[in-house]
Amino acid sequence: MEANLQQDKIYKNRWFILAIVVMQPFMACLDGSIINVALPVMAKSFNVSMASIEWVVTTYLIMISATILIFGRIADIKGKGTVFKCGLVMFAFGSLLCGFPFSLEFLVFSRVVQALGASMTMATNQGIITQVFPSNERGRALGISGVFVALGTMTGPPLGGLIISFFHWKYIFLINVPVGIITFIFSMKILPKNEFQDEKMDSKGASLFFICIVTLFLAMITGQQVGYNNIFIIISFILSLFSFIYFISVEKRSEQPMLELSIFKNKVFSINVFLAFIAYSSLSCINIIHPFYLQDVLKISPGKAGLIMITHPVVLSLVAPISGYVSDKIGSKILTLAGLFFQGAGIFLLSTLKENSDLAYIIAFIAVSALGSGLFESPNNSLVMSTVPKNKLGIAGSINALVRNLGFIFGVSCATTILYNKMSYKIGYKVLSYVPGRDDVFIYGMKWVYISASIFCFIGFTISLIDKIKINSKKSSGKVA
Repeated sequence: MEANLQQDKIYKNRWFILAIVVMQPFMACLDGSIINVALPVMAKSFNVSMASIEWVVTTYLIMISATILIFGRIADIKGKGTVFKCGLVMFAFGSLLCGFPFSLEFLVFSRVVQALGASMTMATNQGIITQVFPSNERGRALGISGVFVALGTMTGPPLGGLIISFFHWKYIFLINVPVGIITFIFSMKILPKNEFQDEKMDSKGASLFFICIVTLFLAMITGQQVGYNNIFIIISFILSLFSFIYFISVEKRSEQPMLELSIFKNKVFSINVFLAFIAYSSLSCINIIHPFYLQDVLKISPGKAGLIMITHPVVLSLVAPISGYVSDKIGSKILTLAGLFFQGAGIFLLSTLKENSDLAYIIAFIAVSALGSGLFESPNNSLVMSTVPKNKLGIAGSINALVRNLGFIFGVSCATTILYNKMSYKIGYKVLSYVPGRDDVFIYGMKWVYISASIFCFIGFTISLIDKIKINSKKSSGKVA
């Protein structure tokens, strides 16, 4: 009887719970991107090089990715609501520390604290949403969640520019503190209570996974600066690969693994997680390349460039909830197919831009790509989260969030590698940045980046289409998700 009353209360408050749950991942993603525009100012403030100040960004990103699966597993054992609330406190505390930057080292440490809090909330928000929403509303709810994650990522740079223009750069962190406190207060009252599971944490597997991700990301990010043939970069890749192989071996033998590998035996889960990786990898190319095209090639001011780039989150925020709602009615597969197609088409259209392209075309092409992202994200999240049992929602949501981070880093690394490689080929010597007066060189490199990203999207579209054809051929009756 008491359980039924608790479930009725959760159902009545589900949209309020959603409002609480999406706020913190929004702030976490916002904080991951808002800082980019502040880096030059911060470098001058600490009197350090750009290579040194970039640790403020990379440390945050690496720490989230290295711990997000760990917190997902802890959430399945100790309760998703408990981990989420701890994440709120940790993130707010880390943000407060960031607001009093005594030195660069202290700021990097503060970002580690902040990242741990962000990782806790990002690991649990999708699991909480899947738990409290019935299947006929889940797509819409996850769509709204996806909108807030995307909005946080995409609106960071223009908002950061606005804050820095009128205030000190430390306020890009301090604005998180009151939001975190208010969200925590409401979460204590409204989030559902979770029952603990009598299971133990796989410490060995967690340690191996942490080493694997840290060494991999350090190699990928640092390799762009020092070259991937550097001995330390090669050793890092080898150590990461060894840690991953050993991690898989440990998880297979463990009675209570951190990552239950059997979850990947579900084809729907595995295929759609991979499709998410493709979508986020392709999307990150626009984030990293287009600001340079707008500001360096077209000579547009940072403020105006930010307004143009905001096209993507605006379109996404309009399309994603609708896509989630429609997926609840007609199923998700057709929408993910359409999403990958339009995202690939939009990115391919961006490859046709020149030194004198009209802004209307640029905005339209970004909008087509954003339409694809909006159509894809909500149904895909719904497909992924609906394939796992309730006691694995924490780890499933963590995998989904990890794939998003992996996709963004992989996309940025590949985009910059292709860009600089093609620019170097075009100009005849090695370059690692925009060459003043040679817009044609940047356009040549940018074209190949966008063509490669669009091909990646269409590969994902083909994989998804083949999967749908196979499902339809085996279908005898009923509705396919």
